[in-house]
Formats: sequence, structure tokens, C-alpha cells
Amino acid sequence: MTTVPMRGLASLLLVLLTVVAPLPAQAHKPSDAYLTLEVAADGRISQRLDIALRDLDRDLDLGADTDGVLRWGEVRRRWDALEQLADAAVVVQADGQPCRRTSTGTPQLDTHVDGTYAVLRRSLQCAGTGVPAALTIDYRLFAGTDPTHRGITRIDGPGGAAPLTRVLVPGAPPVQLATGAAVPTTPWARMASFFAEGLHHIAIGADHLLFLTTLLMVAVWRRQGDGWTPRATAGSAWRETLRLVTAFTVAHSLTLGLAASGMLAPPTRWVESLIAASVCVAALDNLRPFLPGPRWMTVAVFGLVHGFGFAGPLQDLGLRGTDLAGPLLGFNLGVEAGQLLVVALLLPLALRLRASDIYRRWIVRPGSAVAALLALGWTLERALLPALQLGR
Repeated sequence: MTTVPMRGLASLLLVLLTVVAPLPAQAHKPSDAYLTLEVAADGRISQRLDIALRDLDRDLDLGADTDGVLRWGEVRRRWDALEQLADAAVVVQADGQPCRRTSTGTPQLDTHVDGTYAVLRRSLQCAGTGVPAALTIDYRLFAGTDPTHRGITRIDGPGGAAPLTRVLVPGAPPVQLATGAAVPTTPWARMASFFAEGLHHIAIGADHLLFLTTLLMVAVWRRQGDGWTPRATAGSAWRETLRLVTAFTVAHSLTLGLAASGMLAPPTRWVESLIAASVCVAALDNLRPFLPGPRWMTVAVFGLVHGFGFAGPLQDLGLRGTDLAGPLLGFNLGVEAGQLLVVALLLPLALRLRASDIYRRWIVRPGSAVAALLALGWTLERALLPALQLGR
């Protein structure tokens, strides 16, 4: 074998390792919390912070035993610890002046699309007078324990101003956001925030990344009987990739929009299970093609399921109509940018090696087998063994 294919093989192995190495630890939905700040006409601020019980249980060990069931009494007994966590997690200033907590709300739980959340309410009084032009938020929730965590934030200003939405990164420098009272919120700023969240979501979405990688492995081949044969030209492989990515994009954009707008809301547990199952099926098809019809049609069907998985952060924000359009478009564009980056990294290397026996024996076959086993484990885990149950 010449040194050129060996260098190409080493490069492809490095890229694949970069993509799949963190996957086992990220089999579940990324961690999100939901922060809402309502600014009243007199300048008072009502804050609501929704934090997933699964994340709180990880950091605070809420359960009194190891039976896998988290009871309301167990959560209630640790509510003071939750309040302390919330105080440290979100620090708000109004026009550069500090805001202090004057009261807290009654302990309660709420159900989001991906499970049960603790709801922590507090009233804030700021040093300034009147409606602030902007709020500065120092967001620190899980900064030291979960690098994937994000805070999905919504600010409702007085007078019916359009809400401002933003994605906050724990431990990042404080972010200044307009309230809508004096400084207009541009659609581009809102889109840019959710564009970044779309990139982040695809970067840490183990199942979505593995699905795309599995498809790209054999995009440089064409089906021949019950096996695969290398495509004759690079152009043919790029066209196949374009069909696959387009089918997936159109399909998941459709269900992402329907789910984020609240028109469809299938159970998250089954959506996540089906997403994992789609990875398993695609990987098995790599080993011995059995899916009927053009592959892009099957990818489109799978894409409809993946779209529901993308929708969680937008759906839980409660955005509707024109409020949803900018974040939805930005988030979707971020997802697509992340997918195209994976294509740009993997496909040229796969093209270079597509005709070599070593690519078939040492990349596609073992890679697809590992993907199938990993995805099968995710499917069973999500369908049969929910990580946390809430009991009475």
C-alpha cells in the first residue's frame, strides 16, 4: 500500500475519533434550563428559573435512596438547597445597578417536553428607578459540573414589547440584554443567538452526529445487489451526499417547526428512542443494505423524527407566531451549518479512500458495527430504562 492512502486513512481515523469519542457519555438530551424575566412598568422584575430534576439530582443528590424514583417529599426537603443554587446561578443587574431578591415563590414542579422541572420564582428589586433599558445577566448554573449546559432565556418587557430570547453559556462573561422598553431588539441578534445554539446542539448531539457520520460512510459507494461498490466519480458521491443532506434537512425542518410551534408534541421518551433506533438501522444497512428504495427517502423519514428531537428548547420557551420565526430560523441554520461542517471534514477523506480494501474492512465495517451496538444500547436505555421517575 502506498503512503498516500495510509496518510488519508490516518486522517480519516483521526476525524472519526474526534466525532465519536465523546458519544457514550452524551446519550441523553443536552442539559437546558429555562430563565424568564418579566419587567413590570414600575421596574420590578419577576424571575422564573426552570431546572430539570435530573440535573439537580446529579449535583445535589436529591433522592434519599437508590430506587430510581424521586419523590416530591424528597425534592421538597431539599428546596432550600435549590434556592441557594438559583441565587448563585443567576445574578441580575438593571442598567448597571444591582438587583436583590425580595421574595420567593411557592415550591412547585412543572412538566416540559423532556421531563419534570423544579420551578424557582423570585421577585427582584433593582437599585434604579423606572423601567430599565437593559438587564445584565451573569449566568453560572452548572458551570463547574456540566460543560454542555445552556440557559434558554426570555425577557418580557412592559407594554407588550416583543420578547427577547437568548442562549446563555454558564461561566461566560455577563450578557447585556435590552428589555424592549427603550432599546429595540433586532431580529438579527435573536437569530444569531439561536444560530449559535443550533451549532451547539448538533455538536453535542451524539445521536444526530452518529446518524450523519453513518450515512457519510457509504455515500461514496452505491448499492449493488446485496452489497456496496465504490462510486466511479467524486461528483456522483457529492450528488448523493447532497440528496441525503437535503432530504434530512427538509424533513427535520418540517417537524421542528410543527413541534416548536406547539402543533405537534409526541412523547419525548419515544422520540428519543426512535432517533436512536434510526442510527441503529442506518448502521446495519451499511453492513448489508436492506432498506428499500432510494436511501434519501428513508433518510427523509428518519429526519421527521430527528426534527422533534431538535424542537425542545424552542417549544419550552412558549414562543408563538412572529416571536418564533427568528429563533426557529436561526436555530435551524445553526443545525445545518454544523451538519455541513461534518460533511466537509469527512467526505473528502472518504472519497480518497473509497476504493481501498482497508476502508471497507477497517473503517466502514467496524465503524458501522460499533455504531449499531451503541445505538441499540441507547434505544433500549431510552425506551425501557428511564433515568429518573417522579413518584409521590
